[in-house]
Amino acid sequence: MHIADGVLSGPVIAVTSTLAVAGVTIGLSRVSYEEIPKVGVLSAAFFVSSLIHINIGPASAHVMLTGLLGFLLGWASFPALAAAFILQTLFFGYGGLTTLGANTLNSGIAAVICYVIFVPRMARRKVLPPFWLGFSVGATGIVLNGLFLATTLYLSDKDFFETIVAISMAHIPVVLIEAFVAGSVVSFIWKVKPELLFKQANKQAGSDSLFSRH
Repeated sequence: MHIADGVLSGPVIAVTSTLAVAGVTIGLSRVSYEEIPKVGVLSAAFFVSSLIHINIGPASAHVMLTGLLGFLLGWASFPALAAAFILQTLFFGYGGLTTLGANTLNSGIAAVICYVIFVPRMARRKVLPPFWLGFSVGATGIVLNGLFLATTLYLSDKDFFETIVAISMAHIPVVLIEAFVAGSVVSFIWKVKPELLFKQANKQAGSDSLFSRH
């Protein structure tokens, strides 16, 4: 869901860029040295997955992994997403320099909301089966990302309404694909390295002793 250059109005660019910088700052302040490799790997996963896209007017439709990034990284999703967006823009001309803030903000907010919604369920031991937990995370992330993108376009120019409808329709199958991918990833992690999920829950709950492997 990358927005291209020349689409957004000046005020929207200014506000989204400022908020995106704030999000990246918060994210960097919450990344420990040990978590840097994880942030890098997930940033790379987002970078690769979102390169496969279909252009629809001023934006595009593709798998994002936004919800999964939020679930596994929390606020660190902001710097992970920002790095990927910058590299995609510079090397592939995908998105735009003036819309880096908007693209980062839309995806970053969606990721953090997924973190806030789903990670506490693990902290309280109210957990769905792994696949359906990931499925819910993935679906929620892509839907929220789409809503924020639509809002950004609409605030810039109300004439984008028809384009927003087209983008929304195009993302219906993307929601299912994204949800399935996220569900499969969470299910796999649950089987081979569940402490990654528990550690994130512990971090948000403010305790490192709430969970064990079982």
